[in-house]
Amino acid sequence: MITSTPQRLIFALLALCLATSALAQQNSLQFVSAASAKVAKAAALKSKWEGPASGPKLLRDKKIVFIAADMSDAGTFGVFSGMKEAAVGTGWQILLIDCRGRCHQGANVVGQALDMKPQGIVLAGVDSASQSKGLSAAAEAKIPVVGWHASFKSGAAPGLFTNVETDPKDAAQIAALFGIVEANNKAGIVVFTDTSNPYMATKSGAIVETLKLCEGCHVLSVEDLPLAESRKKFPALVESLVKRFGNKWTHVVAVNDVYFDMMDKPEVVTALEGTKLRGISAGDGSASAYKRIRKGSIQIASVPEPVNMHAWQLIDELNRAMSNVAPSGHHSAIHLVTQQNIAYDGGNKDTFDPSNEFREKYSAIWGK
Repeated sequence: MITSTPQRLIFALLALCLATSALAQQNSLQFVSAASAKVAKAAALKSKWEGPASGPKLLRDKKIVFIAADMSDAGTFGVFSGMKEAAVGTGWQILLIDCRGRCHQGANVVGQALDMKPQGIVLAGVDSASQSKGLSAAAEAKIPVVGWHASFKSGAAPGLFTNVETDPKDAAQIAALFGIVEANNKAGIVVFTDTSNPYMATKSGAIVETLKLCEGCHVLSVEDLPLAESRKKFPALVESLVKRFGNKWTHVVAVNDVYFDMMDKPEVVTALEGTKLRGISAGDGSASAYKRIRKGSIQIASVPEPVNMHAWQLIDELNRAMSNVAPSGHHSAIHLVTQQNIAYDGGNKDTFDPSNEFREKYSAIWGK
């Protein structure tokens, strides 16, 4: 049985309360000190391989259908491209279904994928709970489905062999804590989110809960603006926020870099003229985000996804499923990119590509 989205979000928030309880019990000085330590750990070089040490040899000549929530999202596009890179020389075909932001509108896209007679399916950015009918059919047909951002948590999930992602609660907490540290425990913050996606909804819930621990911080507003609609509505929304909050508005914490992409638009730049906003994103570390951080514009940090490493892991997890082997259980560590560390771990190429030799590690496991 697939758990409903509201139930899943309730479970996520309960877990978040437990995760933040240690921070909540500290005084202001202790809190900022603990926050600084967490931020420093997240910003550290990611050179150590912490993934699987063994696994099945790679099966050959498999057809995989990649169902994308929206290929205009840099993270989703990066994962698709990374899977094609990982599959070079294996005989694997990676075929695409692009929902263009409409997967959650009742379409049985997993059913469409099954009609293509694949040996495996990837659900990328699509809420698995919205695809219960198709996932049941896939299970009956013994076609494994692996998720990427298909649930609010990583690892096994209803209908999914496993779900690969950076933990949304951890990503959100680091983004919020960096904002608190950077603002020296005093800020007026607007949070941008898209609660139509449970992964992003989990992030914004965690962002708000973490910001509440900051004595001198005020969450001025939580703006729920679905990414599919954001380009049309964003300029008017920003203009409204400037009028409502004026210089009380000092920081933006967003669940995705796309919101900062829209801040680059001329009409938004004009609306923000005279403000001194500082912005942090809890994902996904797009090329445009790296450029903004390097330039020193409004966006000063992001919690990037290692999309290439996730792509290689998706191939590995699908291979484990088709080989009747348990999931790897690997969860990638949180990373924070700022001006101070942007030159490392792929930053010179405007992406988070950990320097942990993941390509060589997976190739060795697969016998590639």
